[in-house]
Parts: sequence; C-alpha cells; structure tokens
Amino acid sequence: MASPDSNAKNGFRSFSKNYWTVIIMEFFERGSYYGVMSVLSVYLVMSTSEGGLGFSKESVGVIKSTITPLLYLLPILSGALADRFGYRRMLMFAFAIMSTGYFLTSLSTSYALVFLSLLLMAVGAGLFKPVISGTISRETTENNSGLGFGIFYWSINLGAFIFPLILIPYLKGISWSYIFIMAAIGTGWLLILNIFVYKEPGKPASSKSLAEVLGGVLMVLRDFRFVSMIMIYSMFWILYFQMFDTVLWYLTDYVDMTPVNNTVNSALGFFGIQSQWKFDAEHVTVINAGTIIALQLLISSLVKNTKALPTMIFGIALGTVGMGILSISMHAWVFIAGLIIFSIGEMTAHPKFLSYVGLIAPPDKKALYQGYSFLYGVIGSGVGGILGALLYVRFVDELQRPGLLWFIFSLIGVVTILGLLLYNKYLAPRSANKED
Repeated sequence: MASPDSNAKNGFRSFSKNYWTVIIMEFFERGSYYGVMSVLSVYLVMSTSEGGLGFSKESVGVIKSTITPLLYLLPILSGALADRFGYRRMLMFAFAIMSTGYFLTSLSTSYALVFLSLLLMAVGAGLFKPVISGTISRETTENNSGLGFGIFYWSINLGAFIFPLILIPYLKGISWSYIFIMAAIGTGWLLILNIFVYKEPGKPASSKSLAEVLGGVLMVLRDFRFVSMIMIYSMFWILYFQMFDTVLWYLTDYVDMTPVNNTVNSALGFFGIQSQWKFDAEHVTVINAGTIIALQLLISSLVKNTKALPTMIFGIALGTVGMGILSISMHAWVFIAGLIIFSIGEMTAHPKFLSYVGLIAPPDKKALYQGYSFLYGVIGSGVGGILGALLYVRFVDELQRPGLLWFIFSLIGVVTILGLLLYNKYLAPRSANKED
C-alpha cells in the first residue's frame, strides 16, 4: 500500500517509485503489442515475394480469434495466481514467455509455428495485465487513484501511438521480422526492470483463491440479465476488432492515401522538414490511439453527468457511422474521417458501459460483475476475427464490393443499438433507469 506520507503530496509527486515502474512496464508492453498488431494481419497475408508469409485470410482470422480472446480471458486466472505466488514471479514468467513468443514469431514461417509463437505471446500478455492494474490499486490511495489510473490508461494509448508511428515504418523497411524482434526486446528488457527495480507490493487483507475465482465466473454466467448485456455489447466490439484485420486489408488493397501523404509532407515542409512520409497499415492504430489521447479528457467531461445507457447508444451510433462512412467512398480523407469518428464513438461508449454494469449488477455484487465485464472482449474478438475474414474474402476478394462489407458491419452496429433499447425495456432492473 502507499505510505501515509504520500497522502501529504499532491499530483504526480504522490505516486511511489513502484507505481512509475509499472507505468513504464505498461508503456513498453503495450507499445510492443500494438506495434505488432498494427501490421500483423497484413504481414501474415502478404505474399512471400513481398516479405510476408502468404497465409490465407481465413487462416489468419482463426489465429486472431484465438490469441486475442486470451488477452481478455486469462486475467481472471492470472490475478488469483499472482495473489498466491507473488506479483514479481508472475511478471518474470509473463515477460519471459511473452518475449520468447515475439522472438520465435520473427523466426517462424510455417502456419503452425507462427500460431504457437503468437499463442506464447498472448499467454504472456494475458498473465501480465492484472499484475499491473493490481499493483496500481495497491500503490495508490483513495486520494490519487483516479489520477493514477488515468495516467495508466494514457500510457497504454501513448505506447499504441508512438510505437506504430515511429518504430514500425522504420523496422519494416529493413525486414518485417525486425518488428517482432523489437517487440521481443521491448518486453524482454522489462525482466531487468522487474528484477532490480520493481518491489512486491503489500498483499491485500484478503484475496481470492483460484476456486473462488472460478466460482465467481459461474455465478456471473448464470445471471441471464448480465450475460444478455455482455452479448449485446460485444457485437459493437466485433466492429472494433476489424481495425486490426479487415480495415488493414482494405487500406492495403483499395485506398490510395496520396492526398493524406501530400498534406502531411507539405505541413512538415512548412517547418523545414523534408519528408517522404506515407500513411500505411500501422497508422490505423496511430489514428485510433491519437484520437483517444487528444479527445478522451474532453469527451469524458462532456458526458460525465449524462445517463449511461443513452450515452452508450450515442457512442455506438457514432462508431456505426464511422464504420458506415467507409462504405461511401474509397477516398483517403473519407477513410481517415471514418477512423476518427469510430474512435470518438468508442471512447464515448466504453466508459459508460462500465458504469452501466455497476447499475444492473446486484447491490452486493457490483465489484464481482465489474470484474467480469471484460467478457465483451472475449466474445467480440473471438467472433470478429473469423467473421471479418470470411466476410472480407466473400464480399471484397470474390465479389469486389468492399462497400457492402462495411454496410454489413454497420448493420451489426444498428443491431447492437436495437438490442440495448430492448434490453433496457425488458431486462434492465428498474434501478438502472433511475440513475443519477
């Protein structure tokens, strides 16, 4: 726990050395992860003559629908394991297998070996996540936890912004395998930080055993009302996970980004910087993370006093419009506009979803339900990877109608909105309609 002396300090000075250590860990781990994910689907389907691996889109969809859900599912187990065996031990194990997974991916060319290597990476990342958030919970107080977690979320998006923007274009210009080597180094060096700098935080007064955690999962999954909300909301996240798959393929295959390139290079030239910058697949992640970094505080302040469900619906509607815009035109600026609008919708809807879960949860089980609200990511990514690949092959590769693909995804957004309205009318507890 944070020392009593820290309560006398204000702002950034109130945080312990251990807090800043895990912020650094989060920045490098997420930067490495999003750096890889910003181009992984493109690299895996790109022809071998161009430096890729030449896998089919359907087979890549299977990979993505396997590894991404693990990032959401494993934390429920690894949190309990960390409480039992210690945070430092869990971090040692997580960084070791994560770094190994990235490095083996840089060497692998067969589908089976790439799949297994990425599974190692995903397991490491899934084990890592709850240890960081758990450390922040223990290293902050009631006075500074809001700021502490705010910095934590910013570090995630900062890593997702900087690594794809700066490192990925340079590394892939040398060799695509260097991207995975970068990620192996970016996570592997954190072993040194863990050994020499990170300190085991004080244990909470009580922690759950693995059996209790699994019992909590069963309890939550028996709640039809809660499961229904998760199933409905996860449909929106099917759209979100297209940003790492079908959107990247569409950009690579169809969108001429010359107008954006010319504008950026002209702007840089105005400041005396001569550049041949080009918008590429990795910059989709940059747009998403950059929009969140720039606007999250503003959006949060605008909706802080609004009701959860209407705000969720408005955010999902924005995301749906962003996806639908892609069906209108292949023009570069239309593509950028779609990404930005979708990102604004995401940052509007998701915090209010977390708030709404607290409203529909039984009064004595709010913390438990919040803990399992992440199941939207398991379903959204599990379905989104395979579904996106199948639809892309059918409507884009075979029928040459990419606009129809984005129209279908937009319909999924519309169904999500209708589902939430029906849920609110027939399933939501009365207390959820009397919020604030």
